[in-house]
Amino acid sequence: MKNFILILQEKIEKAFEECGYDKQYGKVINSNRLDLCEFQCDGALMAAKQYKKAPFIIAEEVVEKCKNNKEFEKIEVVKPGFINIDVSKEFITTYCNQIINEEKFGCNMEKDKTVVIDYGGPNIAKPLHVGHLRPAIIGESVKRIHKFFGNRVIGDVHLGDWGLQMGLVIEELKFRHPDWPYFNENFDGEYPKEALFTVSDLEEIYPCASSKTKVSENATEEEKIKANEFKENARKNTAYLQEKKKGYYDLWKKIVEISVKDLKENYKKLDVEFDLWLGESDSQKYVKQMVEKMQKLGIIYESNGAMVVDVQEPTDTTEINPCMVLKTGGVSCYQTTDLATIMQRQIDFDPNEIIYVVDKRQELHFIQVFRCARKSEIIDKDAKLTFLGFGTMNGKDGKPFKTRNGGVMRLETLIKEINEKVYEKMNETKEIEDKEKREISEIVGLAALKYADLSNQISKDYIFDIDKFTSFDGKTGPYILYTLVRIKSILNKFNETSSIKENRILEPTEDIEKQILLKIAKYSQVLEESYLENAPSKICIYLYELANIFNSYYQKVKILQGASEKLDSNIVLLTLLKRIFENGINLLGFKAPEKM
Repeated sequence: MKNFILILQEKIEKAFEECGYDKQYGKVINSNRLDLCEFQCDGALMAAKQYKKAPFIIAEEVVEKCKNNKEFEKIEVVKPGFINIDVSKEFITTYCNQIINEEKFGCNMEKDKTVVIDYGGPNIAKPLHVGHLRPAIIGESVKRIHKFFGNRVIGDVHLGDWGLQMGLVIEELKFRHPDWPYFNENFDGEYPKEALFTVSDLEEIYPCASSKTKVSENATEEEKIKANEFKENARKNTAYLQEKKKGYYDLWKKIVEISVKDLKENYKKLDVEFDLWLGESDSQKYVKQMVEKMQKLGIIYESNGAMVVDVQEPTDTTEINPCMVLKTGGVSCYQTTDLATIMQRQIDFDPNEIIYVVDKRQELHFIQVFRCARKSEIIDKDAKLTFLGFGTMNGKDGKPFKTRNGGVMRLETLIKEINEKVYEKMNETKEIEDKEKREISEIVGLAALKYADLSNQISKDYIFDIDKFTSFDGKTGPYILYTLVRIKSILNKFNETSSIKENRILEPTEDIEKQILLKIAKYSQVLEESYLENAPSKICIYLYELANIFNSYYQKVKILQGASEKLDSNIVLLTLLKRIFENGINLLGFKAPEKM
């Protein structure tokens, strides 16, 4: 089944061809002036130059060919050559009745495409904070959208579990607990099965260790020496990890185990799931093979002790520095692990596409990495590498979101705050018990959080406004859920005493009924655009507009009254709307309660 606008477009394309013009000019778009028309084609304006004819004349010829088409209620030319279109009630009703029996709402589905999505990116030994919110929410939605279209999708959290940060944590543990068996080179027994530290310990240790490597301008010589020694020891620890040195490597594995357990619990609160819990460390076994391949191709060379690959291209208008593959002494860096991870994914999954959901400020890094991956042939030449850079979530002051005392807010704290705000607003609902209100507040709070994030273009920064996002009116998650709960309530009331006799929607008799059918018909187009552009925001906008139309319909139409045939039609329409809303919010990564 084709999406609705494509069916219309094929009719117009055919008319252009029958008039002797290229069918490419028959592109149909949604009208942004519904008071004038429902759809529009401006191809005659573009065709005028090629065919040396007035656009108005071309448009009139095309419209003449379409006048007897049953799909059009109105098709007319507006100077200087626009073709305005209103579809017939019969056509729109027939299409919506077909959607009733379509599991995927008439979307054209992908087949046999493998997509790896890299999102999340938390660091071991650090708590999740608000900076981890966007990649988790965006990545989960993009993953669900790709799965909906039939792709084999692998979501990878890509842990930051390697590098100097881990060397720092281990050095601080060694400073505090020099007697631990991990640091005794002569120890030949079994290391402790239970961790000798907690997640809370780790969360305090890393910032403490990091601070020991930093000194102020007024620091004494002794303080500078101490800081350098601590950092140098951390570097040695990092090298020990890469060598898998006994004790150090075992302690690192325990740090990862404890951290991952905590991360999984926190991501569960966001309803975010990963297929893979791999980290930077998992790519290390591919580094040697990758570098050897680069050497064989003759693209890697030494520069100031580091091993680099040139990635500058003739078309670049600014200088792009070489991609550093290894630091001095053969030590891995971020580029190393990202390149080796691409190689690993190519070997393990042979993907058609790898999508990176990361901070947009990392764009230059990924330009270097992607170009280096292509040049070194560690990724299939036909595979697509996509950088999906997101903006920052800012406070009302326009700066990155912070706690009241200026610190970075933990993610679990943010979730608690937004749930509490929803609970306060729900206290106006007297007929729901307090315990149930708390449960509903968690569902609605998550919807408020995710909708607020996803309704923005991914690359744009946005202002976090807890009062606005938890409102039950306006462009918010709670408003979408309230509309869906209203629909479910009406259907439940009907189903308590009745059942439909015929599963079809009647032709609309009122303008609001046609409006809602038109909106339903456009859902597959919105889904396809969201998929092709990796843009969940399109689904957010659509659901908001659909909710507005439905709530107007609810005010104007007596849904549970009237003749049996009309009543059945209303219920079938609401059942289809329920499916669309539930599908949409599922793709965005949240669900609806039974009552609000």
